[in-house]
Amino acid sequence: MHRHFLFAGRGARRESTEAAGRLPDRAEAMNILIIEDSKVIAGALRDGLSRLGYAVDAVGDGLAGLEYARHRSYDVIILDLMLPGLDGLSVLQRLRKEEQPAHVLILSAKGQVEDRVRGLQLGADDYMVKPFSFNELCARLASLVRRKYDRKNPVLRLGGLEVNTAARELSHQGRRIHATRGEYAILEALALNRGRALTLEQLVDAVHDSDACPGTNVIQVMVCNLRKRLAAAGAGSVIRTRRGVGYYVE
Repeated sequence: MHRHFLFAGRGARRESTEAAGRLPDRAEAMNILIIEDSKVIAGALRDGLSRLGYAVDAVGDGLAGLEYARHRSYDVIILDLMLPGLDGLSVLQRLRKEEQPAHVLILSAKGQVEDRVRGLQLGADDYMVKPFSFNELCARLASLVRRKYDRKNPVLRLGGLEVNTAARELSHQGRRIHATRGEYAILEALALNRGRALTLEQLVDAVHDSDACPGTNVIQVMVCNLRKRLAAAGAGSVIRTRRGVGYYVE
C-alpha cells in the first residue's frame, strides 16, 4: 500500500480531551500516542496509522497526553509543541524526568534550526516539520519502533516466514501472504515479543485502539484464520498456544 499525504500546518479547532478514568496498561506492541490539538491533523494521523495496523490513541492537549503516557505503554509518542493545557516541550521534559521509555517524535510547525535543536536536546528522538509526508512519518515511526526492540533490520524472520515491519507485509520463502490488517498486527506483535506468550487482552491492544476494542473471542478467530493462511503458504505451525496464558512464536 503506497500513500503520500502532505498535511498542512495547525488547524484552528482544538480536539477535546478524551474521557478521564482508569486507563488500563497496554502490552508491548505497536502502540502510538498522538498529542496534537489540531482535530484535522490528529484525525488524519489516527485514521492513516490505524489502517496500517498500529494501535493508536489521540488526545488534544498536553495534560491529557501526559496522563495517557503515564498510564499506558507506548512505543512512540507523536508530540506537537503548541498545545493547550501544557506545551509540548514541557510534556517532553516531564516525560524524560519521569524516565518514561517511549520514543518521542516531535511534529511541529516550528521548523527553525534552534527549535529542532532545543527539542532534541530536551530528549526527543526525532523531529519533523509540518507540512510533512505521511510516508516519511511512517518510515520514521518504524525506525523508532525497531530501535526500541533493538532491531536494525525491519524484517523479522521466523524460519522461512518473514514479517516486514516497514512494508507491513508477510511472506514465506519470497512469496507474499495476504493477511488482514488485524492478522498482520497479531503476528507482528508476537514476532516482536518472540519467546514470550502474549495474552488475548494484550493482543487486543496490539490490534485495536482504545475506542474500538472487540472481545477476546475475535482475537481467537483471527489467530485461527492466520494459522490457516500460514499453513496454506507452507509456513507450518508458527503460532503456538501456551495453555492458560495466550499465544507465542519461537
